[in-house]
Amino acid sequence: MDYTNNDGKQPEEVLQLIYGDCALGIHGKDFHYIFSYQFGGPESLVIDGREWLYRVPKPTFWRATTDNDRGNKFSLKSGMWLSADMFIDCIGIKVFVDTKEIELPLAPVNNRYSEQEKAREVKIKYTYQTITVPATIVEVEYVVSISGEIKVTVHYHGKTGLPELPVFGMRFIVPTKAVKYRYEGLSGETYPDRREGGIPGIYEIEGLPVTPYLVPQDCNVHVATKWLEVYRNTTLNNSVKQENSFGLRFSGVDQDFAFSCLPYTSEELENATHQEELPPARRTVISILGAVRGVGGINSWGADVEPPYHIDAGKDISYSFSVLKL
Repeated sequence: MDYTNNDGKQPEEVLQLIYGDCALGIHGKDFHYIFSYQFGGPESLVIDGREWLYRVPKPTFWRATTDNDRGNKFSLKSGMWLSADMFIDCIGIKVFVDTKEIELPLAPVNNRYSEQEKAREVKIKYTYQTITVPATIVEVEYVVSISGEIKVTVHYHGKTGLPELPVFGMRFIVPTKAVKYRYEGLSGETYPDRREGGIPGIYEIEGLPVTPYLVPQDCNVHVATKWLEVYRNTTLNNSVKQENSFGLRFSGVDQDFAFSCLPYTSEELENATHQEELPPARRTVISILGAVRGVGGINSWGADVEPPYHIDAGKDISYSFSVLKL
């Protein structure tokens, strides 16, 4: 495809594509992304020379068990989602260049391409299958534009016979610990059934606080969020000195989202029976959520969450958000 302007000159901003044997590289001004076929997701998001991924982002289904979950035995009823959160199978990948689907460019198909492949937009669609019984499907699309913005669209396919979901969304693990995060939404910790006291506004949270419950559990969820900015001042390359913090922004597309920003995964919180058993905080775990179960609290010794705040695993869940450097 010809990307020259009417005057015959090459436009300054165009995506350069690198068709590797087992990954697709997308290079633009100040960013370089790598989407893996082998690991089923983006494995590198380098912006201004700084890496933002420590692990390949995957769908997330689990929140660490709360006191109220223990009281009503929710985790015993829905425990298979913990396994699904830890292990998921990527069963399909599609690549679209300027809206046109191409044959998946694994080796040797990638040898058809030169070192000068260009595009204005690239979409990579991953299809995952859960290890639940019965199994279901999650589709995640990443659309990369010339600016480096990534639009992420997530679609969970409901399946009759599955237990209720604790949460549903995407989990991003960042290489180093954030120094703060800012967001536009409701003040304080909020859940679908614990949000009435939240005051709309823009808030800044220093560090990555974890509520010091006697038994570590899910915490610091924020619902009804319009955007989230996460800031760091360190990388895994100690030779690069950071004078100022640098950030990444997540924004809702057509709807608000929920999020948590913690130094631990839900599995790490789940595994600790006391605060001192939590590992040293080294990473940042950002969960961008399309659905969150309520926490209840009417009676921690047995009362269930009110019906409007359950997540029916038999129904589809879809939402979108964008990722862009600050």
